[in-house]
Amino acid sequence: MIKVRREDGQTIEVEEGKSAGEVLSEGLSKKQRKRLILAKVDGELKDLSYRLEKDCELSPVFLGDEEALDVLRHTTAHLMAQAVKELYPDVQVAIGPAIEQGFYYDFNTPKPFSPDDLKKIEKKMKEFSKKALPLERVEMDIDEAISFFQKANEPYKVELLLELKEQGEKKVSLYKQGDFIDLCRGPHLPDTGKIPAFKLLNVAGAFWRGDENREMLQRIYGTSFFDKKELKEHIERLEEAKRRDHRKLGKELELFSIEESIGPGLILWHPKGALVRKIMEDFWRDEHLKRGYSLLFTPHIAKRDLWKTSGHLDFYSENMYAPMQIDEVEYQIKPMNCPFHIAIYNSRKRSYRELPLRWCELGTVYRYERTGTLHGLMRVRGFTQDDAHIFCMPEQLDAEIIEILDMTLYMLQVFGFKKYDIYLSTRPEKYVGSDEHWELATNALRRALESKGLEYEIDPGEGVFYGPKIDIKIKDCLDRSWQCSTIQVDFNLPERFDVKFTGEDGKEHAPIMVHRALLGSLERFFGVLIEHYAGAFPIWLSPVQARVMTITDRQDEWAREVLDILRARGIRADIDLRNEKLGKKIREAQLEKIPFMLVLGDQEVADKTVSPRTRRGETLEAMSVDKFVDLLNRQAQEEKMGGVTSPENSKQG
Repeated sequence: MIKVRREDGQTIEVEEGKSAGEVLSEGLSKKQRKRLILAKVDGELKDLSYRLEKDCELSPVFLGDEEALDVLRHTTAHLMAQAVKELYPDVQVAIGPAIEQGFYYDFNTPKPFSPDDLKKIEKKMKEFSKKALPLERVEMDIDEAISFFQKANEPYKVELLLELKEQGEKKVSLYKQGDFIDLCRGPHLPDTGKIPAFKLLNVAGAFWRGDENREMLQRIYGTSFFDKKELKEHIERLEEAKRRDHRKLGKELELFSIEESIGPGLILWHPKGALVRKIMEDFWRDEHLKRGYSLLFTPHIAKRDLWKTSGHLDFYSENMYAPMQIDEVEYQIKPMNCPFHIAIYNSRKRSYRELPLRWCELGTVYRYERTGTLHGLMRVRGFTQDDAHIFCMPEQLDAEIIEILDMTLYMLQVFGFKKYDIYLSTRPEKYVGSDEHWELATNALRRALESKGLEYEIDPGEGVFYGPKIDIKIKDCLDRSWQCSTIQVDFNLPERFDVKFTGEDGKEHAPIMVHRALLGSLERFFGVLIEHYAGAFPIWLSPVQARVMTITDRQDEWAREVLDILRARGIRADIDLRNEKLGKKIREAQLEKIPFMLVLGDQEVADKTVSPRTRRGETLEAMSVDKFVDLLNRQAQEEKMGGVTSPENSKQG
């Protein structure tokens, strides 16, 4: 007999080897037993068939519980693979994990899957779901499993099993549902009937195991939920995300482009996109200067030896571009700005009286990203970091981190982001520096978060090898998370580059170096902004804030005067004097997401006024140009200071 502690705190004795499902069912009503799908044993999710072999804590997991969502999705991936094998027997299956927002499964097929194929697969999945096929866990000796999948002509499973065998595994688990058998650790739902709501979304190419030297597989993406209403809402969010896709809007609004003749992952900023970038950069620089930072500019390349000293060639070489030879010396394009800032620090001796030193740079760096991972502005090969490095004494570290947090949250709010998740990443298995330094830095990060009253999660072991860090993931209007801001404490580079300052005691000491980025990269952040606002930027960020338009050519002279006044007053404005109907001009300006249209007719010419109309369709009373400028500036300032998501940020854009 073994002792089992139940969720209600009671401890019962049960026979060793009894399944978790049997034990749980004894204390449940008939309705609860019908909804029981998993067991939690000592905090780990297990199949209901899992055999209890020692004293443990046991609790039930029911249909609809959020903690079972990944299991639901992984089981749905198996259901999809079963349907694919039923419809296309010659297709070979690879892997099919649950992922954030859904699942996927990779297949090797001579003919790419079409949208019609997805419909057939989804229909077959529904058939299998209605049959409520039990998922049975089967354990096999690893050699037996290898033989089984060899006979089944499933080379990807065989490859995975051979690796497990090399690692010393003796047994593996498989899951069987109907005639379909898959290699899997589990756990899974008890049967396919417990998958109530799913949808196949799209197909993409994916190299086997992410290796571009291996074969290209077909990856089918899908999602599933315990509730049909949740699935419907999710599909609607996906459709809204498509409407907001920065690649689509970037082209429509002429913000940026990526040209094959230039190279993948390299961004061309068009005039309107470049103007938004200038506004972002001006705000960024002004805020840094207010807070005691100094601006730096550094080269795009450096001698290869610099990257040896920094350790990048040891830890980061696969993400760096190949070296180039200049005057028989090897140079390399920079993936980071840090060594340049250190070189400026080391250009002369430093005193404790100078610290903290806060240096910032909008530095463009270049990193090799695999072709398959590139994605518009979100994943590129050349990007500009809003980078900064702070050199300080240990006793200054707490105050510096608090100041960085203040600045980060302020800037994110100005750009319209008020929701975020914060993570404190601690020491990994492989690290440099003393345990004392790690403890000092980690505690400083923790104290800063707690002093600001910020909720955060510990991400154990996820710090970088040179120090702990804080990561801030902002949430956009669709509640999607984006990694942007990071604060990292570094013990590695000061040691590698022999960074010192003369202390009050006259002796040399090593400063603490803090790396931080507030927006991350301008490219990625701009992409997030486009999607967050659906291209309808707040007034203060809009590349064109107002468009002057005429009803007939009789107003052309006044229109040009208005344009000159607006531009002289710092308003970003343009003009539409085309011989087109006013309705067409207004519609085109709305599609371009321009905040204000200034309509001019004969009455406006006579009164020397303008009649503003917003991109939402609201018509304002006629007013003088000066009054309009004051109105626009006031609204822009309110949006900027309040960090308020503009009213245009709606599903209608």
